[in-house]
Amino acid sequence: MDAAFSGWLVILMAVAAANLPFMNERLFAFIPLHSAALSGKPLWIRLIELFVFYLLTGCVAYLLEARIGNAFVQGWEFYAVTACLFIVLAYPGFVFRYLRKDRH
Repeated sequence: MDAAFSGWLVILMAVAAANLPFMNERLFAFIPLHSAALSGKPLWIRLIELFVFYLLTGCVAYLLEARIGNAFVQGWEFYAVTACLFIVLAYPGFVFRYLRKDRH
């Protein structure tokens, strides 16, 4: 796998992972939530899922980088920027879930 393909793979994975918490009502897209009190997943659960998917995407990116060559040490600035980018990538899912008007 070359560097360009790895880069595009990480970008596509980040877009999918950032929107996944907002596109379904299951925990981590696999575990069904059965609760009479919950009419859907609360926002705080979606944010926890978003954080976990951010960490998972970062781990995959690190493994791909290490497979290509030397994995570079990153400072806090890198993680702050990538977290903000991940939140921006999650915006379409957030709009779909919370800001879209129902037309019934």
